[in-house]
Amino acid sequence: MPPAPEGGKLAVVAEELAPTLKPPVDPATLTHRDLLGGDFWRRIPAYAAISETEFLDHRWQAKHSITNLGKLLGTLQGLVSESFMADAQRGFERAPMSVRVSPYLLSLIDWSQPYEDPLRVQFIPVGSRLLPDHPKLDLDSLHERADMAVPGLTHRYTDKALFLALDTCPVYCRFCTRSYAVGIDTDEVEKFQLKVNADRWEKTFAYIRGRPELEDIVISGGDAFQLRPEQITLIGETLLGIEHVRRMRFASKGPAVMPQKILTDDAWTDALTGVVEHGRKLHKEVVLHTHFNHPREITELTKRAMDRLFERGITVRNQTVLQRHVNDDVATMTLLVKRLSYVNVHPYYVYVHDLVKGVEDLRTTLQTALDLEKGLRGATAGFNTPTVVVDAPGGGGKRDAHSFEHYDRTTGVSVYTSPAVHPGHIYYYVDPIDLLPPEGQSRWADPTQHQLMFDQALAAAHRSPH
Repeated sequence: MPPAPEGGKLAVVAEELAPTLKPPVDPATLTHRDLLGGDFWRRIPAYAAISETEFLDHRWQAKHSITNLGKLLGTLQGLVSESFMADAQRGFERAPMSVRVSPYLLSLIDWSQPYEDPLRVQFIPVGSRLLPDHPKLDLDSLHERADMAVPGLTHRYTDKALFLALDTCPVYCRFCTRSYAVGIDTDEVEKFQLKVNADRWEKTFAYIRGRPELEDIVISGGDAFQLRPEQITLIGETLLGIEHVRRMRFASKGPAVMPQKILTDDAWTDALTGVVEHGRKLHKEVVLHTHFNHPREITELTKRAMDRLFERGITVRNQTVLQRHVNDDVATMTLLVKRLSYVNVHPYYVYVHDLVKGVEDLRTTLQTALDLEKGLRGATAGFNTPTVVVDAPGGGGKRDAHSFEHYDRTTGVSVYTSPAVHPGHIYYYVDPIDLLPPEGQSRWADPTQHQLMFDQALAAAHRSPH
C-alpha cells in the first residue's frame, strides 16, 4: 500500500478525487410522469357526449371500434380535410391490413396535424406517403409458416414455440409482421387462415406434449385480448399441465389500445390472473407481453390498468417496433422507455422493422437502430433498457442489431448468422432504398446489381476479423 501524502497534501488529493455531484433535476423535466387524463375523448365530435362510464366500458370500446373505411371517414368528418380523407382512402386501398381502430386509440391522435401524428402513422395509411415495396420483400418475411410444425405453431428455436391461437386483434396495425394471416382479406392480401379451432388447438397441444425440449410457449395470434376468459383458462391450464413447459407468455397489443378491458372485463382479467397464480404454485412463469410504440400511447388509464395487473403479481413486458417518424429518435425512445418503466412495464425488445408489405415508409435503416441503442444505454436501469434486435428475414430469429457480420451503409445490406437456430445459414437485412445514399439507390434501380450486392456483402463478411 503506498504511503499517505505528507502534511496538507492529503486534503488536496481528496478534493481533486471527489466526485462531481449531479445537480438536482428540475421536476418539470420529468415528463415521463405526465400522463394524459381527463375526458380527452370529447375532443372527437363523435364522442363528445360519451360519458366516462361508457368510455371505460370495454364492451362499449369493442362495439364502437371502427371496422370499415366508411365508419372511419364518418368519424373524422369535420376533424380533417376532405383531401386527407381521400388520401386515407387511397392508403387503405393499397394496405395489407384492414381497418380496425378503437375509439380510445382514435381519441389519442392529434387530428390538428394528422400527417405528422405518430399514432396516426401506425394505424391509418395515407396514399401520398406510401413507398414502393423493397424488391427483396416477402409477405411472410420471417418464414413463420415454413417453421410451422402443425398449423399455427411455429417451432424455430429449440426450446420455444409460437402458438398462433387466433387471427383477430382489438386493432390492426399497419406494420403487422403477420399481415399474411391477421384480419380479413384485403385488396392486396388473401389471408392464411388461423381461426379459433378446437381440433387445431388439440394438435398444437399434442405436438408440445411430444417435444420434451419445449419449455417456453408464446400464445399470440392475432391477440390474446380477443380470447374469451374460458379460452385463456383452457390454453393456460393445458400448457401448465405439460410437465416440461416451464414458461408461458400471453401476447397482446390490448393494453396499448384498449386498457379498459383490464379495468372492466373482470372475467378476462381474473382468468389471466388464475393462470398466473396456478403457474406460480407449480413454480412456472406466466407473464403478459405487450406492445407500446410511442410514449403518447401511455395514459392515466394505462397506468390504472397496469397497476391492477401489478397488484395481482402479473409481470408485463413490452416489445416495441422501430418505425420512421414514430419513435426513431433517441429523445422519443428514451421517453417511451422511462414511461413504460414508470407504469411497471419492462421494456424488453425494440425490433428493427420487419420487411412487411405496404409499409416501406415506416422502415428505418439499421444504422438508426444502432444509434438508438447507443443513445438509450445508461438512460435508466439496465433491466429497463430494451435489447435492439433484427428478426432475421428468412427465419434466422432475433439477432442483436449490432451482431451483424458485415453492414454496407451504401447498399443497405447487412449480413447475419444464427448459429443456435440454423447453423451455417446466412441471413440478410436490407435498409429502405429511399434512405440510402445516391450510389446505393442507383444500384438498387438496376436489377442486375441486386445479387451482386448480396455477394459482395457476404464476401466482406467472410473477410471480417470476427
